[in-house]
Amino acid sequence: MASFRLTQDSGIESGFFKDIVVIIPALDEIATIGHVVRDIKRNISCNVVVVDDGSRDGTGEAALRAGAVVLPHTVRTGAWGAIRTGFRYADKHGYRMAVTMDGDGQHLSSDIHAIINPVASGAADVAIGACPLRASVARQLAWLCLRKLSGLDIADLTSGFRAYNREAYSMLSSSETALLDYQDMGVLMLLRNKGFTITEINVTMCPRASGHSRIFSSWVAVFRYLLLTIILCLAKIK
Repeated sequence: MASFRLTQDSGIESGFFKDIVVIIPALDEIATIGHVVRDIKRNISCNVVVVDDGSRDGTGEAALRAGAVVLPHTVRTGAWGAIRTGFRYADKHGYRMAVTMDGDGQHLSSDIHAIINPVASGAADVAIGACPLRASVARQLAWLCLRKLSGLDIADLTSGFRAYNREAYSMLSSSETALLDYQDMGVLMLLRNKGFTITEINVTMCPRASGHSRIFSSWVAVFRYLLLTIILCLAKIK
């Protein structure tokens, strides 16, 4: 596991952030993407990659104007497909760490420091920005079922706010992960089975500025998610 020198005052040494890339999968997020990118660049001096997953509202152009590198998808691949594109970009350019976060304004860039610290110090391979108090009844029910099914002792199973070291994100960019449509559970189980260490850091999450959760938008969506994840747990990752 790679580790990096820390300073006593600020945690991460100056110049370290150039080795970090923030990856944002985005679909029709024009209302928020520019603010999200600019806020990240104000808080930490790192590169931001927006993977525009076939948006039709000018999301890619807005991200580019805000200072992000934009990787466009001509065909929509879903959030996990977009994240894998970002991981492959990070691997090609040799970044030591990749942070994933949403483009809808839920995640605060000021919390990036907190989730990269355990990865930078070598205490964990992956850190999750967790906010279990945000969970609706449907989400809590889904999490309870999935914890029992998977054996994962993780409070916030579906947070997309995560930091990965290079070994972890490189493994996740491989062909082995191509069909993990629901990147939360599938990725966590695969990481555990490959021997990577995972930790959680409590963060604040804001209400979505626009849109809604694709997984927890209705009870029908919840049960569909549970069914597909159960199949994944039982059939793909033992």
